[in-house]
Amino acid sequence: QVQLVESGGGLVQAGGSLRLSCAASGRTFSRYAMGWFRQAPGKEREFVAGLGWSGESTYYADSVKGRFTISRDNAKNTVYLQMNSLKPEDTAVYYCAADGSALHAIRVATTARAYEHWGQGTQVTVSS
Repeated sequence: QVQLVESGGGLVQAGGSLRLSCAASGRTFSRYAMGWFRQAPGKEREFVAGLGWSGESTYYADSVKGRFTISRDNAKNTVYLQMNSLKPEDTAVYYCAADGSALHAIRVATTARAYEHWGQGTQVTVSS
């Protein structure tokens, strides 16, 4: 069982930066693919970024490519999402998620249903 706790959300002006963190419990964190998703009011939850077990393989939604960077520190059981050049359309609740399937050790899943563990979410608000 993995428990996830996000932090780092807040209010920022357009063009600004935030770094989200997701701390995971459990000894086998390094054997989970990790993902960040977001959900804006009235919209479905969408994939933002993901990375495999070692952190070498990363995937991004087109809308954040070049602006967001996902990384992990397996020694600290933590995954990060560095968000730069933020836009008002990035406003959402951001969720951290863990996928324990070996099938996604390198090529991570981009659909929410593949992830079996979720954090409670952290609000990111970008003002114009």
